[in-house]
Amino acid sequence: MKLTVKAGIAAIATTLALSGWGVAQSGGHVQALRGADVDLTLPAPELYQQQEGREVRNYRQQPPVIPHSMHQYQIDKRTNQCLACHDWSNAGERGAPTLSMTHYLDRDRRQLDTVAGTRWFCNQCHVPQADTPALVGNTFLPSHSR
Repeated sequence: MKLTVKAGIAAIATTLALSGWGVAQSGGHVQALRGADVDLTLPAPELYQQQEGREVRNYRQQPPVIPHSMHQYQIDKRTNQCLACHDWSNAGERGAPTLSMTHYLDRDRRQLDTVAGTRWFCNQCHVPQADTPALVGNTFLPSHSR
């Protein structure tokens, strides 16, 4: 009796495995994420140019986008070239917008004379603006349009 049960289970397992393989093979061609076969050479995507001028914000606390190129800007733990124009001590003579006072508050909300370490890496919140197509669908409406 044990032999018959084992033979039956083996037959069912073999049938399921073969039918699963058949379904997998009939599923059609798998499309790669890049949209083409691996050995196919695709043209380079279009380069999008930096937009000049300031963009309107969509909500009250939105970090403004950067209206100029940051291609050669150095921002690391010792240097932040954004501050050459946007620090409160330089902004007036450079004609650049001054950083918000929140950038000069430490974690305990104490006022500092220099930019707080938590706000040092500008491109953590601020991004260069460019006229590019949306990566995903979006139904967001600005707060003033509601």
